Amino acid sequence: MSTDDTVAQIIVNSLYNAGVRLVFGVPGAKIDAIFDCLMDHPEIKLIVARHEQNAAFMAAAVGRITGIPGVCIGTSGPGASNLATGLVTATTENDPVVALVGSVPRHMNLKRTHQSMRALDILGPTAKVAVGIDVEDQAAEVILNAFRTANTAPKGATVISIPQDVAKGRSTILPFPSAAFVPPLYGPAPLQKLDQVVQMIEGAKLPVLFLGMRASSPRVVSAVRRLLSKFPLPTVETFQAAGAVPRELVHLFYGRVGLFRNQVGDKLLSRSDLVLAVGYDPVEYDANLWNPQQKNNIVHIDFTASDYGTYYHPVAELLGSVVENLTYIADHLSRIAEPSPAISDTCRGLIKEYTLWQDRPEVKGSASPSGLVHPLHFITTLQGLVSKDTTVCVDVGSVYIYFMRFFFAYEPRRLLCSDGQQTLGVALPWAIASSLTQTPTPCADKVVSISGDGGFMFSSQELSTAVQQGCDITHFIWNDHAYNMVEFQEVLKYGRASGVRLGGVDFVALAAAFGARGFRIERSDQVERVVREALAYKGVSLVDVAIDYAGNVELAENVIADEWN
Repeated sequence: MSTDDTVAQIIVNSLYNAGVRLVFGVPGAKIDAIFDCLMDHPEIKLIVARHEQNAAFMAAAVGRITGIPGVCIGTSGPGASNLATGLVTATTENDPVVALVGSVPRHMNLKRTHQSMRALDILGPTAKVAVGIDVEDQAAEVILNAFRTANTAPKGATVISIPQDVAKGRSTILPFPSAAFVPPLYGPAPLQKLDQVVQMIEGAKLPVLFLGMRASSPRVVSAVRRLLSKFPLPTVETFQAAGAVPRELVHLFYGRVGLFRNQVGDKLLSRSDLVLAVGYDPVEYDANLWNPQQKNNIVHIDFTASDYGTYYHPVAELLGSVVENLTYIADHLSRIAEPSPAISDTCRGLIKEYTLWQDRPEVKGSASPSGLVHPLHFITTLQGLVSKDTTVCVDVGSVYIYFMRFFFAYEPRRLLCSDGQQTLGVALPWAIASSLTQTPTPCADKVVSISGDGGFMFSSQELSTAVQQGCDITHFIWNDHAYNMVEFQEVLKYGRASGVRLGGVDFVALAAAFGARGFRIERSDQVERVVREALAYKGVSLVDVAIDYAGNVELAENVIADEWN
């Protein structure tokens, strides 16, 4: 084991002091000193991924789920550049990550040499901060600052480049204590502003709570629920805010919005005279889509100032601790307006419209003409077989639109998606990270992940990682042999699709090749039996679902007209 004053050991001990217990990466010569130290650490588990991009996805999932920055490692050259997609996804979607990358020895960094790459220039735009450790005595401070920056709102990725010779050097500056890694907390907004917003809510005819990605942490969700339990505000979520509204308050839930402006939540927002945007980020759902007439009165409640512009210009901004600001509103709000008969009728009609899909015959398993599985039939079946505490990781594709619109989530950060970058391939790596972060008990929940056949192939090699690490995951593939989310939008634009056809993979055989259990659903009458069997399997299972995407064009149709009182 390396002595405690080597830079590599200082870095590893700093990770431990920051609360890190899982590290994901791919080894290489320029970073192997860190791997060598990690092998000896009794409480940090090293997970060797099959691709650096997936290591970054896994680290981001740890950051999102636990609140402690996830850590990924890559070597120099391509090992570093392969992290880029995972890091920009994390930064866009506010997942705290610290990435460690190797680089050539300092005396070689100006020469054309093996795996020499200006990694910080490449990774800088993907992260909040990208810095190098130039001398040994910087190591402890650079690691400390990277964690503090990654975990300061808006959260995101930080990158540290470690020259090979620096990692093997020594320093007298040892790791900082655990408390130093926690960034300072925010306070409330000015009381004058808070009181102004309280008065606005009390005077509004139809105030609506609009929850975004930074309203998805358990602490913020707790404050949201306290407010809703006292004052029944109609509530809309973005996709990444899924799970904020609990089962007992579901009567206040008007669905999730994103991508295409044709949802019940869009109609509610268009009719509201005061939108309380909590933790909303325009990267989730551009304001020009949900506020095209620029008429919404918006209160911006967030850690940072709004992205002020033509379509998002708040009448008030409450900046600081979202928890403290929501708590103040809940404690000082005396009433909300009794809805007029017209507004009551509108809200009842919207709630009825939101749940109308549950009465469609395909939801109940009535076979389509093709006999394939309808997406809503699958979602309804899965919903009835998992608990509210089951983590469901959803990949990008048509599958993501269906799940984020129609799958109910009652706990925060249990229904995960990539909404800001819409990055293909995240579902399985996220499920691996979720499984590994669960407390290992006999009652630990099965983790579920879902992807299309196109998205799955972006990270399918991590089945090997999942099996090797003893994960308990069931991964479902909605298989139509195409990039369907691209396909149906091309059809809407051009009347035909191009460049989307896939196929040629036997996913059940692929699962077996990796040591997982494969299942197949070819007809709608097999759904419940096979889903039950796959979920009951202890270990890694994969289910190839022959999906019916014939009606997908309707996902983007019928953009709503604005209706203002």
